[in-house]
Amino acid sequence: MKSFSWKLYFNSCADNRKSKPCGEQRRTVQKQPRRRKWVRIFGVVIAFVGLAGAVESQQPKKIPRIGYLSLRSGFGVNDEAFRQALRELGYVEGQNIVIEWRFAEGISERYADFAAELVRLKVDAIVTASGDAPVSAAMNATKTIPIIFETGSDPVARGHVASLARPGGNVTGFSAMLHELGGKRLELLKEAVPKVSRVAVLGDRKQQNYGVQMKDLKDAAQVLGLQLQPAQLRVASELENAFTAMARDRAGAFFVLVNPSIGLFREQVVEFATKRRLPSIYSTLDWVDVGGLMAYAPNRIETFRRMAIYVDKILKGTKAADLPVERPIKFELIINLKAAKQIGLTIPPNLLVRADKVIR
Repeated sequence: MKSFSWKLYFNSCADNRKSKPCGEQRRTVQKQPRRRKWVRIFGVVIAFVGLAGAVESQQPKKIPRIGYLSLRSGFGVNDEAFRQALRELGYVEGQNIVIEWRFAEGISERYADFAAELVRLKVDAIVTASGDAPVSAAMNATKTIPIIFETGSDPVARGHVASLARPGGNVTGFSAMLHELGGKRLELLKEAVPKVSRVAVLGDRKQQNYGVQMKDLKDAAQVLGLQLQPAQLRVASELENAFTAMARDRAGAFFVLVNPSIGLFREQVVEFATKRRLPSIYSTLDWVDVGGLMAYAPNRIETFRRMAIYVDKILKGTKAADLPVERPIKFELIINLKAAKQIGLTIPPNLLVRADKVIR
């Protein structure tokens, strides 16, 4: 057996003295193939991740779909304000958002079918306008899809939300609490027509908030020394009978309750008021736009713009339960002097000064 030569070993190491020691050099040589293997694997992983990202970026993103329920027959200024506010937030209908418009054309019984249809379409949120009926229909149709309402009633009393600050569930929105303004409107009507003693009240006993509104009005009428005369009005065909009853009872003015159905034919109501030369006050500002005498109410256009902001928040992940129900912070008094002239009424100067807007 040949003996091991320590001299040969040391000489071979000495030839490589400028490099690493022999033992370490051997370990390095052994590691190189393994290192190249891991580099190749890492490269394959990076390439796969990049390819997956490219494929994902090429796939179309989900376009949000919004349902919209209204009692009206078609687009109005409030609906357009909602759509315009969405545009300002970056949502362009037909491009990066779909709005499923559903107009009940004055037939509230259609709400249930419309709400069920929107649920089948798997909309991301449902917006309801025109009072309590569409809210109730949407709530009956879904307990998960967020619902954003616009109503004039008290949503807590109606059972839509647990509280204004913490709505709970899948429902939130905006409430004008319009029935609370009845006394203030009656007071303004008395100021406009100081000698009035009898005021007719146009409304519908079958309407959900009729009793609440009448109670508030009776309390205010007692303080103001006024006598109220209920006049039933549900559809436009009843207008002639309603105004005939006012004349028979010698009403000196009339008051229109908050009622989405009556609002659908407000032009006809205003026309009758002008012909009968009866002063009147209304529950929403759009009545003055069609020739009504006076209105005291929150600005609904701003409310519908705020509803678009709530839609944006929900689409970005906020839960309806975490969005408080908002109430108006500003109310406007609008007086139409053209209408006053047509019925031969002179508006007292001190009332004109307090108006937010005067139509001349």
